[in-house]
Amino acid sequence: MARYTGPACKLCRREGTKLLLKGERCFTPKCAVEPNKRPYPPGQHQQQQRRRKVSEFGVQLREKQKAKHIYGVLERQFRKLFAEADRRSGATGENLLQLLEMRLDNIVYRLGFADSRREARQMVRHGHFTVNGRKTDIPSCSIKVGDIIAVGEPSKKLEQFKIAIEDVARKTIPSWLSIDPAAMSGRALSAPTRLDIDANLNEQLIVEHYSR
Repeated sequence: MARYTGPACKLCRREGTKLLLKGERCFTPKCAVEPNKRPYPPGQHQQQQRRRKVSEFGVQLREKQKAKHIYGVLERQFRKLFAEADRRSGATGENLLQLLEMRLDNIVYRLGFADSRREARQMVRHGHFTVNGRKTDIPSCSIKVGDIIAVGEPSKKLEQFKIAIEDVARKTIPSWLSIDPAAMSGRALSAPTRLDIDANLNEQLIVEHYSR
């Protein structure tokens, strides 16, 4: 499947906010959207152009693009997730964020095994994780309540996972997840509510965009 392979920092500059695509680097002065750095979108002439008033459609589009970049999902897959969210009962926007949060690569990131969703996606693709004891290498795999996500036995010996487990103590694990550092595993205790999701997104704008 196709995926974006360009500079991650360019996406943050385009949206004008930190999307946390490069883990710890996003919290250092090296971050591309620091106030003292280039406060304009990427592009050859963006610095010279006057700021234009953004239309209602433009605002909705940018919010949708921001959500796609944060979770590493391309347009076709994002549309399918939106269609599934729309079929479910409840608020469509909250359903959409819940579906995005319940992806395997996102949960690997939320459990602290990876510093970013990009890194988590790569780990999953390389077959380092199991879901309920079965090896899974599909980042978009939808996790259900009660599922156990664990580092595979061969991968537990790798230095990167030993370091990740040592760093878990300083990371904030969402209340809807639990982690067992000794077993290098985690469990989905419940589906996340909107209050559990800290992504800086206005999901209603995304709903309005697809409802045009």
